[in-house]
Amino acid sequence: IMIKRVVLISGNGSNLEAIAKACQNNSIPGSIELVISNQPDVKGLERAQKYHLMTQTISHTDFSSREDFDQALTERVLSIEPDLVVLAGFMRILTTQFTNAFAGKLINIHPSLLPEYPGLDTHKQALENGDLMHGVTIHYVDEGLDSGPIIAQGALKIDPSQSEAKLAQRIHKIEHALLPKVIAEISKGLISLKGKEVKFESKSYFGKNNMEFFNV
Repeated sequence: IMIKRVVLISGNGSNLEAIAKACQNNSIPGSIELVISNQPDVKGLERAQKYHLMTQTISHTDFSSREDFDQALTERVLSIEPDLVVLAGFMRILTTQFTNAFAGKLINIHPSLLPEYPGLDTHKQALENGDLMHGVTIHYVDEGLDSGPIIAQGALKIDPSQSEAKLAQRIHKIEHALLPKVIAEISKGLISLKGKEVKFESKSYFGKNNMEFFNV
């Protein structure tokens, strides 16, 4: 069966590239059918073209309301009939109209160990609060902000002498390792959402260990 995905981006697209590479070398079955950015002329669209992926910009500034933007986005994504929709650095809060349309098929990667630090400026907050650990969370998306059922987390030890930019770089390395692995397992049916619970099949790598430590 051909597994179809749509990836939504807003900027640099480094996670998109990590997914595209993994599709290319067959560690993720299936393909990225469409990449949508809500910002024109971002680096992520260039990266998509490098992998010969179909791209489209649906700019939120072209719509008079959040609902109208989400309506257009929902219709375009539905036209692909995707098995999975991945928010890879997509910087818009989506309305329930969108999240309901793709319930159980919509995942997000967030740069903190949720439930700590939903929203923005996660690295800054982790450093300012003197946290010992920081990381990323991949979760199913529900109607709340960064609140859906957690699939997997990747953690690192914070070096308090490091800058926010250096911490962000280290976090990106975890994202690029973890996200393709999660997508591969979802695509193979090893991870799914049943109601509000994430279900892991016995062969799933993540079921044993939702939190993985990275030395990056």
